[in-house]
Amino acid sequence: MTSRLLALALLVLSAAAETVHVGPAKGSLVVVGGGTLGPDIVNRFIELAGGKDAAFVFIPTAGEDQAYDKTWLDKQFLAKAGVKNITVLHTRDRKLANTKAFSAPLLKSSGVWFSGGRQWRLVDSYLNTRTHREIVNVLKRGGVVGGSSAGATIQGSYLVRGARSGNTIMMAPGYEVGLGFLRKVAVDQHLLARKRQDDLVQVITKHPELLGIGIDESTAIVVTGDQFQVIGKSKVAIYDPKRAPEPTGKRYFFLNAGERFDLSARQVINNGATSSSSQD
Repeated sequence: MTSRLLALALLVLSAAAETVHVGPAKGSLVVVGGGTLGPDIVNRFIELAGGKDAAFVFIPTAGEDQAYDKTWLDKQFLAKAGVKNITVLHTRDRKLANTKAFSAPLLKSSGVWFSGGRQWRLVDSYLNTRTHREIVNVLKRGGVVGGSSAGATIQGSYLVRGARSGNTIMMAPGYEVGLGFLRKVAVDQHLLARKRQDDLVQVITKHPELLGIGIDESTAIVVTGDQFQVIGKSKVAIYDPKRAPEPTGKRYFFLNAGERFDLSARQVINNGATSSSSQD
């Protein structure tokens, strides 16, 4: 390729990246609302990372345990699915998370998974550390970042249920910043299973610049650029403060498995076109 063509290609790639406003400019996200991971979710995550022979990093830090050994790892979904190259990355020490040695496994990884627990533990350990930056670099290389429950909520830019004192508090000073893989987005989980469907309303009312996304158990959104598709067994709710209430009076509407959504336009995608139609 000539230098002129190379420069043009880089310009096109740069312009494409600038058109992505919410999701990752490269790579994908798999954001799961907790519960059992069905084969459709597991297989999509592994596929996006490059298959079972790819290198994966598993981050269980949202959980309560101080250490996670091979016996624990063998019980997790990646090992059960036949993935062999898995590194567990875990610390309670953000100074360690900020080191080159600790974050080194991420340099070769194409798939990163955050398991469930409490969001504040992920904030305390990883927010704005070298580990955080290297996870972003996984996406920049075209990899995938996924997570379930707390591992879903942490992917938004605004963190809900981050309070150390309890997970019923939606907005907790000091714990309102997530890892930001989804910009200007707040993600909630266990939506219908725990009857949380009205909880994000208070968040978007106070922060009208945000888009709220509530995900039920055994359900995921697969995000590429500014679009996502719903996969799994249940529903995803969309909370847009710029949108008029639904005919039912609700401040949200539901998407079902297979449906797609444009995060930038904040509209449902129907056969490549956007639509403001909704369902409840």
